[in-house]
Amino acid sequence: MKKWIIIAVIVIILGAGIGYASTFSLDEIKVNGCVYSSEKAVEEAVTANCRFNNTIELFLRNKFKEMPYVPFVSTVDLEFTTKNEVEVTVYEKAIAGCIGYMDGYVYFDNDGNVLESSKEQMDKVPEISGLKFEHWEMGERLPINDEKKFSNILTMTQLIEKYDLDINRISFIDNDEIVIWHGDIKILLGNGDNLAVQMMNLGSILEGLSGKKGVLYMKDFNSSTSRASFKEK
Repeated sequence: MKKWIIIAVIVIILGAGIGYASTFSLDEIKVNGCVYSSEKAVEEAVTANCRFNNTIELFLRNKFKEMPYVPFVSTVDLEFTTKNEVEVTVYEKAIAGCIGYMDGYVYFDNDGNVLESSKEQMDKVPEISGLKFEHWEMGERLPINDEKKFSNILTMTQLIEKYDLDINRISFIDNDEIVIWHGDIKILLGNGDNLAVQMMNLGSILEGLSGKKGVLYMKDFNSSTSRASFKEK
């Protein structure tokens, strides 16, 4: 008799536990931090680890199983704000620029390593033209033959990020001189020998040209000669 009483108590406890666990349904996912990545893709990746739509299950699976791959996402943090709600903070890969390749774009970081490829051109990521390559590998450095050009590009993308400059395009023209664009302003930088001082001062110069269209000449702008001129269109 005692045996059946013990079994009944265990069944009741288990039933109560399962019943209580069922109240931890995953009703809402809040996603923060997406700039280049898709909030919907992050949500789908999170729920892929949650077969029974339960926050307890999601918590346990998140401890032992990686979230499925999401383009441009480096890592995510999950915070269980309530028993039915999860807040996801997304940390994206640091994108320095992109280069057109076939019918899409290849994105790379400040070291020139390939991060992603996409059919879409992302906002606020400068597009680089004038560099050529025939193949690439995810996670590997772009195989650019002209090392000086590539070095200048990496220097520029790092300085653009450092000084928070809004540059939408970078290009090489005749004699490998560098041209960049800030909206409707074309900026001539010369051969790249003075990029550090040019980019350091570019932000304040552009502030005075807000709303204008034209060409900004900075070829002779260096540490000893702060010479820049603007020709408005």
